[in-house]
Amino acid sequence: MDSGQIADPEVQLMAAVASSIRGDYVREGVIDPWLNSPFAWIKALPPGSKGRVGEQLVAGWCAAKDFDVVRSPDSDADRIIAGKRMEVKLSMLWEAGIFKFQQIRDQNYDYGICLGLSPFNAACWVVPKALLMERLPSQHGGSRGVDTKWLTFQADSPPDWLSPYGGTLLDAYGVLKAIEQLP
Repeated sequence: MDSGQIADPEVQLMAAVASSIRGDYVREGVIDPWLNSPFAWIKALPPGSKGRVGEQLVAGWCAAKDFDVVRSPDSDADRIIAGKRMEVKLSMLWEAGIFKFQQIRDQNYDYGICLGLSPFNAACWVVPKALLMERLPSQHGGSRGVDTKWLTFQADSPPDWLSPYGGTLLDAYGVLKAIEQLP
């Protein structure tokens, strides 16, 4: 049973070594910007779980905004929202102040929804798949690079070509409303 005290001398030695190298990895005096964030728990999840959480966040938000939301019947899209096939990508704000949406593939979906979470803010873009495929660089080099792309940018200055497709959640809502009207 762990009482918060280390009794084993070998574990005490290991803890002392850990304490001596801590400064190489932990910046003292730096305040965690995610402290008290409602999204902080997501950062600790493995990548696959983060992706599922991103899908659920978008689906829940869209449903709360009165869009028809159903799970895709296949793995080429995550959800069908307003009658259109959507692939959802989540990026948590990186320490360098960037969003990085990864593993964007050329599959059977109409739009990619990129949800970017910061400690106390959320950004969202609803981008036609064709534009993503045209604009984005390959994620990997060599022969591995042909099937996946990524979108990386400073969170506070997204590329101009993204602006018609969202930015704020309210902007993304407007894009989804316009998409809902399409045949």
